[in-house]
Amino acid sequence: MSAPNIAALAFFLFAWVFYEPLLKAFAGRRGGTLNTDMTVIRSAWMTTMTGRDPRLMDGQLLGHALNSASFFASSNLLLIAAAAGALFGGDATFRSVSALEVVKTSSRLLFEVQLALVLVTLSRGLLDFIWAIRQLNYCLAAMGATPDPLAPAERVTFGALLGRLLNPALGAFNSGVRGYYFALAAAAWLFGPWAFASATAGALVLLVWRQRRSNAAQAIHDFRLLLESRDPVPPAPPA
Repeated sequence: MSAPNIAALAFFLFAWVFYEPLLKAFAGRRGGTLNTDMTVIRSAWMTTMTGRDPRLMDGQLLGHALNSASFFASSNLLLIAAAAGALFGGDATFRSVSALEVVKTSSRLLFEVQLALVLVTLSRGLLDFIWAIRQLNYCLAAMGATPDPLAPAERVTFGALLGRLLNPALGAFNSGVRGYYFALAAAAWLFGPWAFASATAGALVLLVWRQRRSNAAQAIHDFRLLLESRDPVPPAPPA
């Protein structure tokens, strides 16, 4: 591979692998991001749920999250099948793609590496969705086993424990969704190393903006502050 291709690939791998750790470190020093604010809100939800009678609405909300994760996992599997079909399509696929003017691939080896990167990125997202589904099922079981009624002190304890189940589950779901951003950036490599690097940078900027500056992030942060000013919310681990 040429130097620009190697540099663009290195930039992508760094962004893909270290995005979440760097975001958590940044949030720890500079204040909450959308993900960290949501961990507090979810823990507050679980604490409120322990005192709600009936808890039918909470089960329906969690079931909606489970259905969403299942839908994304199914969609991801279809994309993986399409990428794998192109990767193992042989010379016919390579010749067809190389004939396109916008595609910048100098050899079959480079073309296969480009498709393999898309495939690996999507596969990592699929594993995140599968893990999210499993953890959501654990959370549903724990919610169903939560005694009723609970004393006020017990509500906080049970809510914190349920939050420790729910937050990693939806954190894995977020990681799976984030995989689509990086899969699109990886697919841009087919249009050349500069398009690849630009798409990776664009994905990073968009993800960070949505975490810190979007209307949703600001509203979630204000809602977290409102919750914390009303009642003490048990601390939650990062998603």
